Formats: sequence, C-alpha cells, structure tokens
Amino acid sequence: MARVTVEDCIDKVSNRFELVLLAGHRARMISSGAQITVDRDNDKNPVVALREIADETISPEDLKEELVHSLQKYVEVDEPEPESIPLIGAGGEGVDADDTEVVLERMTEEELLKGLEGLAPPEERPEPVEADDEE
Repeated sequence: MARVTVEDCIDKVSNRFELVLLAGHRARMISSGAQITVDRDNDKNPVVALREIADETISPEDLKEELVHSLQKYVEVDEPEPESIPLIGAGGEGVDADDTEVVLERMTEEELLKGLEGLAPPEERPEPVEADDEE
C-alpha cells in the first residue's frame, strides 16, 4: 500500500528525496500528537503522512516551512530600530534632541581615585591611646 501512496505523492512533491523528508517530518508530528486529516484505516504514521500529502489535505509547502523551522537553531527576529531617547533638559529650550551629541570622556584610574577622594570625607578614626609607662 505504501508504494501506491508514494506514487500518488510524486506529482505533489518535486522529488522523492523531498517527499521522504516531508513525510518523515509529518509522521513525527503525528507521533507527537498532531491531528491527522485523513482516516487512519489501521495505517502507521508514515503511511498516514503519505496519504495526507497525496490527498492534498496537508500542503507540501507548509510542511517544508515547518521542517525548516524545526531544524533551525537560531531564528533571527526582525526588531524595529530603537528610537532615540531625548535628553533631559534638551526639549523645549530650542535645542532639538537630534542636534545634541553625547560625548563620553575617558579617565585614567588615577583621575578616578582623585575624584573619589574628594567626594566623601575620610572616616574619622579615634586616635589610639598609648599607655603611659609609669615606673
């Protein structure tokens, strides 16, 4: 019965190798719980998949898309470009947010330490009391 089913599918799919891939993918989908679109008639999943392709209840192009999607490890998602965020104080004063340019300055580690020293006063430590030698 499967040979007749394969011959029925050849005019629906371009070549036999692609038919094997698509029918195998559909059979795995059926095994994982997908609804079948033809009567089972006590057939196994690969034969049901071939019968679905032959009866055109499942589109070979849709199966191909699902197969490719299932084999992809990285799916690139087209996301919109982030819009520029206006700077605080830049709006409403005649300065357009697109005209403002943010320039980052680099500082050395020494400059950073000098700046940090000036921020907070050093903690006051009680001076250690030295014991007087009374002899």
